[in-house]
Order: sequence, then structure tokens, then C-alpha cells
Amino acid sequence: MAGRQNIGRSLVLVASWIALTAASAEPVYDVVIRGGTIYDGSGKAPLTGDVAIKDDRIVAVGKIDGKGKSEASASGMAVAPGFINMLSWATESLIADPRSQSDLRQGVTLEVMGEGWSMGPMNATMKVQETERQGDIKYAIEWTSLGDYLTYLEKRGIAPNVASFVGAATVRIHELGEDDVDPTPEQLARMQALVRQAMDEGALGVGSSMIRSSSPFTCSGVIVSTKAMVLAIRAFSSS
Repeated sequence: MAGRQNIGRSLVLVASWIALTAASAEPVYDVVIRGGTIYDGSGKAPLTGDVAIKDDRIVAVGKIDGKGKSEASASGMAVAPGFINMLSWATESLIADPRSQSDLRQGVTLEVMGEGWSMGPMNATMKVQETERQGDIKYAIEWTSLGDYLTYLEKRGIAPNVASFVGAATVRIHELGEDDVDPTPEQLARMQALVRQAMDEGALGVGSSMIRSSSPFTCSGVIVSTKAMVLAIRAFSSS
């Protein structure tokens, strides 16, 4: 009887050991990048090690024992956080190539757009003008506001993350056209409303590129007024 009990205990121990072994062999991470030269963005000297990713987040850096569902060797290569293109003009190229191969293969994972000019807001006249000015990349302008454009990109499915300022020149042309004229108080109020709408739709702030043909016309009270409103709603302004 005692012998049978000992055999039973042994079988339980063996089963437990098998279960633990199987559990330890299960992937712990979604992706593990192994053996790369890691630049963590802090400015410190790089280190050679692994990077583990789970649920789209970096969860471990260094010597990683756990397995990944997918693993890649980065031996002899640099591993770094994605680069931010702070002055991106991928506004049209992302329509032609949502995979963003030209930038993504250089390490860019965030495109920040809207330096003076943005892809919205657009009125009917602006849509006609911009369609006529298209170069190699042809596309239908299916959006009106900047938020509509960002939603358009999102629905198409794009590889990088994107963000945008609303262009001061774009807002000005929306209300005044491309001539060197001063806005009336009513036009200025509409421009401010367009900026506020863009901010509500996710714009980072107002971008004013002073080298653009219509941007110098914006220099006096328009930029001051629109940027003062941006500051009032605690956003960014960029020149």
C-alpha cells in the first residue's frame, strides 16, 4: 500500500515538473529583438542586449531569458526608439504609399506635419486649386477639415504615427485667398474659429512658415491673434 502511495506521489511530481517545463517554454513576449547595439535615446553609451515587446510596448531591455512569439537577431545592427520627423512633408506620399517605406526604412515612426501649410481646412476653391497643382501623386481631395484628413489617413491604414499643426497660411487662404490683403474683423474671427475647430479635431497647434508666399502676409495681427488664441487653449505654436 505504501509503495502505491509513493508511486502516486512520484507521478504527481513528474506531472507538475512537465507542466512547469511546458509553461516556461511558452512565449512570454510578443517580439524579442536579440543581440543588437541599443541606443535608448538618453545620450548614454550604447549597450549590447535584447529588447522585448508585448502589447505594442517595450517591456524589457537588457539580457532577456523569456521567449517571444516572434524573435529577430539584430547582431551587428543598431536598435533605437523610432525617430520623429518634426518637419514632415509626407502629406501626399502617405496617400500614395501608406506603408511609408521611404521614411520607415530610415527609422521614422512619427510624422509631424503642418509647417505653415496643412491638409485642411479646405474650401471648394482651395480643393480645385490644390488638385490642379498636384504633381506625380494624384488623388481626390475627399476631406474638408484637417481632422477629416487625419481620419482619411487612419481609415486607409498607414504604418507610421502622424500628427499635424494647422497651417497659418492654410487658414488665411481659406478666408482671404492668396492676395496681400488684411482681414476684416469678421474674417479674422472666422480664421480663429477654423483654428479652434482644428485644435478640437486634434491639431497640435498653429504652424507658421514665414518663407511661404502667403505666410508673410499673415505676419501682422493675424498670427498674433491666432497664436494668442492657441496659447489661451494651452496648445503649441510653431514657426
